[in-house]
Amino acid sequence: MSGNYLPPNPFAQWLGQTTLNLLGWRIEGELPRLDKFVAIGAHHTSNWDFVLFIALKFVLRLNARWFGKHSIFVWPFAGLLRSWGGIAIQRHLTLNMVEQAVQRFQQADEFILVLSPEGTRKRVERWRMGFYHIACGAGVPIVPAALDYANRRVVIGAPFMPTGDAEADLRTLLAFFRPYEPKKPQYAFHGD
Repeated sequence: MSGNYLPPNPFAQWLGQTTLNLLGWRIEGELPRLDKFVAIGAHHTSNWDFVLFIALKFVLRLNARWFGKHSIFVWPFAGLLRSWGGIAIQRHLTLNMVEQAVQRFQQADEFILVLSPEGTRKRVERWRMGFYHIACGAGVPIVPAALDYANRRVVIGAPFMPTGDAEADLRTLLAFFRPYEPKKPQYAFHGD
């Protein structure tokens, strides 16, 4: 079994599927069977986004890592968040998270990193490009996953290999996300 996919855990899968069912959500598309990739989830405008992506992680048995603000990794939730793949980051420090993530990809035979390009639930004027620099530095594709609140679905797109032309690649990625409505549309960045 691929290290990117966890062994069956009936309770976690039941919890994830029950969460999606109770909220009326479904999954469209499939994650690629690749050893390494950066998955980006957008548009991140609500705390509910996290709930949906954790449910998705459970349903798909995905052994993925994700970055979160250090302030959410507090007792009594810190251990649980880490067991769900969370890595606490302190944005105010000058640590180079891109270099650290690239190194993790290079050291592992299998590794999936899930990031939100907005980096926050608030309105942003541009995406943070760390996800892009990580994918380029590690030589791995980017897999987009959109939350479509209008139709209550998580839409998983095809893997996209960055070309090194950040502006053109960003336009391509934004075009994928543009049709999907976030929970709070006024906070969504569309690149317009």
